[in-house]
Amino acid sequence: MKRTITGRREFLKAVAATAAAPWMQETTSVQGRPSQGQLLKACQWRMLPKQLSDAKRISLAKRCGFEGIEMSGAMEDLDRAKALGAKARQAGVPIHSVSFGGWHAPLSDPRAEVVAKGLAGMETAMRSAKAMGADVVLLVPAVVTETVSYRQAYERSQKNIRKLLPLAEELGVTIAVENVWNKFLLSPLEFARYIDEFDHPRLKAYFDIGNVILFGFSQDWIRTLGRRIVRIHLKDFKRKGYQWTNLLDGDVNWPEVRKALHEIGYTGYLTTELSAGKESYLTDLARRIDKIIAMDKT
Repeated sequence: MKRTITGRREFLKAVAATAAAPWMQETTSVQGRPSQGQLLKACQWRMLPKQLSDAKRISLAKRCGFEGIEMSGAMEDLDRAKALGAKARQAGVPIHSVSFGGWHAPLSDPRAEVVAKGLAGMETAMRSAKAMGADVVLLVPAVVTETVSYRQAYERSQKNIRKLLPLAEELGVTIAVENVWNKFLLSPLEFARYIDEFDHPRLKAYFDIGNVILFGFSQDWIRTLGRRIVRIHLKDFKRKGYQWTNLLDGDVNWPEVRKALHEIGYTGYLTTELSAGKESYLTDLARRIDKIIAMDKT
C-alpha cells in the first residue's frame, strides 16, 4: 500500500488498474463521526456576519438551524481557540472541523521553504482543531501547474503529508484531503487510490459535492470513495452559464446524492460552503439542507 510510484509508465499503469481494485468496496470505520447515525447541518464560520461578536455568531448559527460549525482557517492563539470551541459546544453547535486549505503553500511545491510553510501551517491548524474540540482538518493536497507536473504533485504531496501523520495520530485529528479545482485527483478512482496508498486511519477524504459537476457526477464519486469520506461540503453548480448557485438550484442530482450517502453509510456533518449572509438567508439555507436530508434514500 505504501509503495512509491517512480516512473511515468508505472504511474499510469497504477491509475488504470484501479477499476478492478478490491478496495473500491472498502468498509473500514471512519474516525470522528457522530455515534447517533445522523446527518448534521453545518455552516462555515466565514458565512456568519463578521461584524458580530464570536458569541453572537455562534448564537446565530444555532438560531438558523445549524448543528455544527467549520472554522475557516487555523487559529494560532490556542487559548482563544479553546475558549471559542467551548462556547460553540455549550451553544449546541460544536466546531467539528477546520478548513485549512493549502493553496498559499502547496505541499507539491518544489521549493523547500514553501513546503516548510505549508507543513507549519497544517501543524498549527491541527493544534487549533484539537484546542477547539474538532477532529478533522481540510487540506488541499497539491496544486498542478505548468511547472509542477501531475506526477510530481502526486509524489511530493504524499511524501509531505506523511510527515504530518504522526502529529495527526498524536492529536487524534484526521487530515482530510479535498477535491478542488487544482487540476489534481480528477477521477473518483484515482482519489480513492490516493487515499488508500497512505494506509493510515488519520488520512481520509473531504468530498465536495459541487466541485465535480463540471467533469463528473457527485453520486458516482460518493459511491466510489465510500467510507473513505470523513466530511462533506455542500455546494451546487450550474453547467450552463458556468456559475455557482444556491443549494437545489444547480445541476447536482440531489436525490441520487442522498441515495448514495445512504448506501455508503455516511453519517455526520454536511457543511455548506457558500457566501456569507443575513439570518434570513442562513435560515433558508438550513431548510434547503433539511429538504436534501429528507429525500427518499431507497
